[in-house]
Amino acid sequence: MGPQKPDEPPGEQRLPSIAVTSDPALIYARGLTKRFGELTAVDGIDFTVERGEAFGFLGPNGAGKTSAMRMIGCVSPPTAGELRVLGMDPTTHGPAIRARLGVVPQRDTLDEELTVRENLIVYGRYFGLPRAIVRERAAELLGFAQLADRADSKVEPLSGGMKRRLTIARGLINEPEILLLDEPTTGLDPQARHLLWDRLFRLKQSGVTLVLTTHYMDEAEQLCDRLVVMDKGQIVAHGSPRELIEQYSTREVLELRFPPEEHARYAEKLADLAAQIEVLQDRLLLYTNDGDDGAATVHARGLAPLSVLVRRSTLEDVFLHLTGRSLVD
Repeated sequence: MGPQKPDEPPGEQRLPSIAVTSDPALIYARGLTKRFGELTAVDGIDFTVERGEAFGFLGPNGAGKTSAMRMIGCVSPPTAGELRVLGMDPTTHGPAIRARLGVVPQRDTLDEELTVRENLIVYGRYFGLPRAIVRERAAELLGFAQLADRADSKVEPLSGGMKRRLTIARGLINEPEILLLDEPTTGLDPQARHLLWDRLFRLKQSGVTLVLTTHYMDEAEQLCDRLVVMDKGQIVAHGSPRELIEQYSTREVLELRFPPEEHARYAEKLADLAAQIEVLQDRLLLYTNDGDDGAATVHARGLAPLSVLVRRSTLEDVFLHLTGRSLVD
């Protein structure tokens, strides 16, 4: 476990570092495709995941993120294309790959009749680990997940954030090289989300490779070293969050609200103020490198928007630029 760092909360311990080897990409996909009858959920995508990074699939519900994750997790065979996980083919080496993966599904699948500690121990036994080893790892993971004081509590009364942290701890019981997280913070309040982000950041620091799906742009920006933006089963952009924003958006966005029926008319009047204008149902988005200057010009022209907001560009703006739709559509 190693010594406790001075800035760590009392009772919390760090996870042991994962041994790093000279292996090539941990996950390699070329032309990866998944069809369900006439529906193509994943449409010939290419990507790689390198050891030690946090890699994300960003997109709205139905974009194909979960289908891609299920193929990586060896629970859904590809329809076509090439996929290698840890250097192996999931269609022929599924059990060997799964033994080296940790999985955090979109919905918690904890046994609510067992205690917090028992959930970890029972799950660890599925991997054939000796009982003493499982108990030792369970104690380490309870500290890491900040659940040591709830070790003997039943799962049912735990908060949503606690259950998600327990699910992540459970996914780490076999000391996986890759942790798959499908929409890890959906349904959590902001405080619980930030605490979970901190746990995942610490995991990455310890050497665990993270692969996650999300439709939250702030989550992708916080956690991902690299990501792919998916829409309708295809990858429409890839890179680091900063690279994507620099490539597809401007430094700032000026949000203006007028009466909804007037947005299109005002967009024509303000077209010279921005590199691009998006007309949404409830507001105008003016993409500019100086939002404050743009706002001053709007007022100087005698226009009176109902509200004015200047903010930095986000991955939401990248997705809107690429698809014409919001991530939450």
